[in-house]
Amino acid sequence: MEAFWSLAGMASAAFVAATLLPAQSEAVFLGLLAARGVDPLALFLVACLANTAGSVVNWWLGRLIARHGVERLPLRLRPDPHRLIQAQRWFSRFGWPSLLFAWLPIGGDPLTFVAGTLNYPLGRFVLLVLIGKAARYAVLWAGWAAIA
Repeated sequence: MEAFWSLAGMASAAFVAATLLPAQSEAVFLGLLAARGVDPLALFLVACLANTAGSVVNWWLGRLIARHGVERLPLRLRPDPHRLIQAQRWFSRFGWPSLLFAWLPIGGDPLTFVAGTLNYPLGRFVLLVLIGKAARYAVLWAGWAAIA
C-alpha cells in the first residue's frame, strides 16, 4: 500500500509540475528513489506519463484560447497578447524539435501552451513531449544510480 501512495504522490507532483502552475517534480522523484520504497521503473513510468499528461492540459488550454479567444478569460488569466504572438513566432520558427525541450523549468510549460494555440497535432505533441520528459527523468535516475 505504501508503494501505491508513493506512486500517487509522484503522479500528482509530476502532473502539477507540467501545468502552468509553479511546481517541480524532480525532488519528489529523487526522494522516492532514495527511499527505495517503490520499484524505480514504475516510478519512472508514472513520472513520465503524469508529467506528459500535465503538458496535454496546457496544450488543451491553448486550443481553447485559439478557438474562443482570450477575451473570454478573466483579465488576470489572459496572456499578454504581445508575448503570446512572440512565443507563437518562436515556436513557428523552431517547430517540432522545440517540444523535446518541454521539460525545461522556465520556458517548457508555456511552450506546450503555445503549441496548443497553434493547433499542433496532439499525437505528435504527446510523442515529442514524452520523449523529452522521459529523457529528463532518465538522466535524473542515472545520476542518482551513479552516486547511490
